[in-house]
Amino acid sequence: MPRLKDLRARFLTLGTAAVGVLVFAFLGLPLPFLFGPMAACLIAALAGVRLKGVGQISVAARTILGVAVGASITPALLHQLPLMAASLALIPIYIALIAAIGVPFFTRVCKFDPVTAFYAAMPGGLQDMVIFGAEAGGNVRILSLVHATRVLIVVTIAPILLVKLYGVSLSNPIGAPASTIPLHELALMALAALIGWKGGERVGLFGASILGPMIVAAIFSLMGWIHMRPPAEAILTAQYFIGMAIGIYYVGVTLRELRQVVVSGVAFVVLLALLATVFAEIVILAGFAPAVEAFLAYAPGGQAEVTVLAIVAGADLGFVITHHLARIILVITGAPLAARYFGAAKKGPPA
Repeated sequence: MPRLKDLRARFLTLGTAAVGVLVFAFLGLPLPFLFGPMAACLIAALAGVRLKGVGQISVAARTILGVAVGASITPALLHQLPLMAASLALIPIYIALIAAIGVPFFTRVCKFDPVTAFYAAMPGGLQDMVIFGAEAGGNVRILSLVHATRVLIVVTIAPILLVKLYGVSLSNPIGAPASTIPLHELALMALAALIGWKGGERVGLFGASILGPMIVAAIFSLMGWIHMRPPAEAILTAQYFIGMAIGIYYVGVTLRELRQVVVSGVAFVVLLALLATVFAEIVILAGFAPAVEAFLAYAPGGQAEVTVLAIVAGADLGFVITHHLARIILVITGAPLAARYFGAAKKGPPA
C-alpha cells in the first residue's frame, strides 16, 4: 500500500521534527522551531530513516513569510528605496563573481558536467535552480544536495556570526500573539496568502508561494488595511516546516554522495561566504547600511530562511529582502542566458 507507507513516513517526519523542537527548547538552544526540526530530520535522514515531506502543507507554510515581508512594505520603505540604490547596484557584480568562481570550481575541481556546474553555482532559490537545471539536462540529485547544503550551512552559521560578531540576541519578537491582532487583519493576511500563492502559480510567477503573498500583502499594507506582521504562532509554524524541509533533502544520501557532492557543496559555501563578507564590508564601510542589515542582505541563503533570521535579529526586513529579491530576480531571469555563455545550454534529458 504505497499511500499508507507515504502517510506513515509523513507522520514519522512530523514526529521527528517535533522531537527536535522539544529537545532544542529543553536545552535552551536558539530558534528551536527552525533548528530543532532541521537537526532532527537531518540526523534521521543520514541514519537512513525513511522521511517524507508533507507536500502542499510545507508550501502553504512559506506563504506566511511572504505575508510577513509584504506587511513590512510601507510608504516609509518606498521612500527609502533611493537610499538603497548604491547597495543594490552591487548585486549584479556579486552574482557575476559568484558565477565566475563557482562554475570553474564545479567543473574543474568537482568534475561536474557544465550544466550541473552552472546551476549548482547560481545563488538562486533551491527549488528554482533544481528545476532550471533539470530542464537544461543537469543532474537533479547533485543540484538538490549542493543547494540544500548551501542553505543548511548558511542557516546554521549565520545566527552564530550574528551573535558573536554583531552582538545580536536573536530574541526580537517575531510577531504579536494572534489574540492581539484584529480579526479583520488576520482575515486579510490569510486572503493575501491564498490569493497571492494560487494567483502567482496561475500566472507562472517564480517562487509563487512567497512572492505572490508578498505582493498582495504589500498592496494591503500600502492601502493601510494591515499594519502588523502575521502572528507569532504562524511564523513559528513556518519555521517548523522550513527546518523540516531542509533536513529531508538528505534522505537517501549515500557515503559516496557525502564524500563527493556534499563536501563539494561545503567547499563552495566557504568560497561564497568569503565573497559575501567582502561585499557586506564594502556596504558597511561605505555607509550604505548598518552591519546586521548588510550581513543579511548578502548572506547566500534561501529567501525564506534569511527572512526568518532577519525577523528574529530585528533587522530592517525591507532592506534585507529587497536585496534578496534583486538577487533572485536577476538569477532567475538571467540564468538561461548566462548558461549559454558558460557552455551550459540544454544538451539532453535530465539525469
